[in-house]
Amino acid sequence: MASRELPTLSDGELAPPLAPLRSQSRLGDTGANILHDLESRAQNARTQVREQRDKLRARNDAINARSGRNLAFAVLFGVVLGALLLSSLIFVKELFIPFAIAMVVFATIELASAMRGAGRDVPRIPLVAAAVAIIPAAYFLEVVGQWIALLVGVFVVTVWRLVEASVSKDRPPRKAVWGDFLAAALILIYVSYLGSFTVLLTAQEDGQWWVLGFLIIVVAVDVGAYVFGLNFGKHKLAPKISPGKTWEGFAGAALTSVVVGILVSLFLLDQQWWFGLIMGPLLLITATAGDLTESMIKRDLKIKDMSSWLPGHGGFFDRIDSILPSGAMAFALYFWSADSTLW
Repeated sequence: MASRELPTLSDGELAPPLAPLRSQSRLGDTGANILHDLESRAQNARTQVREQRDKLRARNDAINARSGRNLAFAVLFGVVLGALLLSSLIFVKELFIPFAIAMVVFATIELASAMRGAGRDVPRIPLVAAAVAIIPAAYFLEVVGQWIALLVGVFVVTVWRLVEASVSKDRPPRKAVWGDFLAAALILIYVSYLGSFTVLLTAQEDGQWWVLGFLIIVVAVDVGAYVFGLNFGKHKLAPKISPGKTWEGFAGAALTSVVVGILVSLFLLDQQWWFGLIMGPLLLITATAGDLTESMIKRDLKIKDMSSWLPGHGGFFDRIDSILPSGAMAFALYFWSADSTLW
């Protein structure tokens, strides 16, 4: 067998031996290790994301359980509703009329349906008609129109129920018919009449800013009560009426009402700072009273929410219960601030 000659350079010297090439298997192993490492890191990342998601979901479920509602949806719906409200008040305040009509009509339907479910034969058609009529009447005809619409509504509802009872095959007892009258009157006064004060306030000069201001305070009261009650609540405020409310939450709402009341008075209503010390606590009282009144009605009717139209919120009546009496208080404060000689 012939011997293999070693390569030589141009000057005759022997060339250095060539370095051995890496084998294809070694390169394959390195690539596989890199892929394995990337897959491992991706798997760890997916596991961490899944663990964080489960923690957030568990925390959200715990908050929803304590608050009694879907908080995420509640916040989202509140933002959307607030945007519509701001648009109607800031740009063209007449647009607040259909907004108010919709809220009052839906709340009227909810409360009337709940009472019918509890055995009260409340006529919904005339109640809705009265709710539709009283809002524009309050805006364009002010107090006179407000009262006329209310009295006509009471008359129509009464006649409607009397006719229904008289033509019914099974005539209800007189006591039951009187109970229906009282239930219908409650809806007219609490929802339609009180709700019209907010529209009446909007119709006044710069009234839209007062509506916006009192709504900000009422929302702040609700948020303050929720946050303080959720984190510090131990002592029940009214356990037989609303078990979820606590004195700690009420204290937080009181603090919030004063702070926000002063800010609203100074920067939105062009009032002295001390006006917020009056407006904030008064709206705290009306908002809390409205919330407790709605809780008493629901407890009497043996229901949790007026409806399920707004997941996370219950119903429209559940959302405006604090606003209804607060609108009447804000209307009184508007004229008191104009007539007061304290400053």
